Amino acid sequence: MSERNMSEAEVAALCLSLPGAREDYKWGGIRVFSVAGNKMFAVLDLAGAGLSFKVADELFLGYCDRPGVRPAPYLARARWVSMAAPYPMARDELCDLLQRSHQLVVRRLPKRLQVGLVL
Repeated sequence: MSERNMSEAEVAALCLSLPGAREDYKWGGIRVFSVAGNKMFAVLDLAGAGLSFKVADELFLGYCDRPGVRPAPYLARARWVSMAAPYPMARDELCDLLQRSHQLVVRRLPKRLQVGLVL
């Protein structure tokens, strides 16, 4: 597979392709991708300032140590990371992380809401 970086349009398309995902615009121009109505799993700044998403607790510090990746403002305590475009990781890795972010959020939902959302 290609090692080139993902574009913002590709990130949005991937997020919307995940089970139950929806998109909203909030906070004056931020694209928010969520499941089950309002459970966010990724945030994309329309001004191109960056992408933020949830990572597993045990991986959070490791990702924050990588060049170009930092704790997400206001969401770091929930183990979210942030990065500016062009994203500092290969397409395959970023796709995997966005899918994992979606699944981390889905797994915290009540069991009755998880039906059809688990990959």
